[in-house]
Amino acid sequence: MKSRRLTCITTITLFATLAMAVQLAAQEQNDHLSRYTVADIGTLGGTFGEANGVNNKGWVVGDATLPGDIVRHAFLWRKGVTKDLGTLGGPNSIALYPLNERGDVTGFSDSSTPDPLSEDFCGFGTNLTCLPFLWHGVMTPLPTLGGNNGQAFEVNNRGQVVGVAENTTPDATCVDTPQVLQFKPVIWQKGEIIHELPTFPGDPDGFAIAINDKGQAVGQTGDCKSSFHAVLWDHGTVSDLGNLGELQLAPQDINNQAQVVGFAFSPSTLVAFLWENGVATSLGTLPPDVFSLAFGINEKGQIVGDSCDESFACRAFLWQNGTMTELNSLVNDPNAPFLENANSINSRGQIAGKTTVQGTPIADAFLATPRPGEVNSGRNTPATQRQTSERQKVILSEDIRKMLRQRLGPRYHIRSLGAPRD
Repeated sequence: MKSRRLTCITTITLFATLAMAVQLAAQEQNDHLSRYTVADIGTLGGTFGEANGVNNKGWVVGDATLPGDIVRHAFLWRKGVTKDLGTLGGPNSIALYPLNERGDVTGFSDSSTPDPLSEDFCGFGTNLTCLPFLWHGVMTPLPTLGGNNGQAFEVNNRGQVVGVAENTTPDATCVDTPQVLQFKPVIWQKGEIIHELPTFPGDPDGFAIAINDKGQAVGQTGDCKSSFHAVLWDHGTVSDLGNLGELQLAPQDINNQAQVVGFAFSPSTLVAFLWENGVATSLGTLPPDVFSLAFGINEKGQIVGDSCDESFACRAFLWQNGTMTELNSLVNDPNAPFLENANSINSRGQIAGKTTVQGTPIADAFLATPRPGEVNSGRNTPATQRQTSERQKVILSEDIRKMLRQRLGPRYHIRSLGAPRD
């Protein structure tokens, strides 16, 4: 009869062998990922730039500071040339989501008019009215629901634009906040016609973040101080995407297969997720990180985002075939910049995001492009699938919340992390 010790040794050896086999399989899989070249898109003359979206032509949109770093403008980068898209009369503008294949760019901008209710709907700190825009050679404002402010987020290849717009109704749930009026999820058709999307029953407010070419959109609805429901709009019907265990979902993108990515959160957890067929799944983090956020997904199911440590220092990741890999490990150029954030990925596998000079506020927009026929020969960093209970040991302190709000900027003007409005 085998002794207990021998049985334990045999079992441990078996598990170690299996673990090694899994690691080798993951390494082998990662070794066959494409290698990337990185184009530094830079800024608009200041020290900060970020690429927020890329279409299948490799055209990039984002925002960057002008000389002096006082204001920032939306930009379009196309075939190596960066164009400042300007504003709608005020100092700042931003484009947060990918442009479509026709070159339509969406975003929002300060106007030159002070907000009559002293709101700061754009989040730039100017207290000017915030106008959604559609750019196609010229920046054109989109209508609101009668209120003063709105924001346009993503545009699909049918020309449908989703976002958020104020109406004229005072919002009773906005007590002790700078917000006064209700804000509703909306869709613009043909660049001018606005339709209000339904919120989840009982929710007075909401916004639509992303839309695919089938007209399916995702976003959140709730009240003025927090967003309680992650939702999907499909042919005029709103449905709740549910949660990831006890974690609330914050959708960020949807592809034509109705796969949704974003981040799930609680007071102690922040983790990237993939939602498909009615179920949300955690994507984990890059070890030893404790937080992660997913921002983009393409038609092949490749996902990009950020993996961050306890101090919210982040690095860009690429997730595919069940494995998360640090994007920097797929760039074999020793002179390449550090890729901190990944915001968007197109169907060619091109990734748009932000580089950083670590430890400084200096950042450039980038576009990473896979090299045809070349695979990575370096050592990658695959993720471990951590359980929620492990991540809950780390608390999202107010400092982390502040850094997160700075990281997301106006991308997430609803206080879905329970943090007070700046």
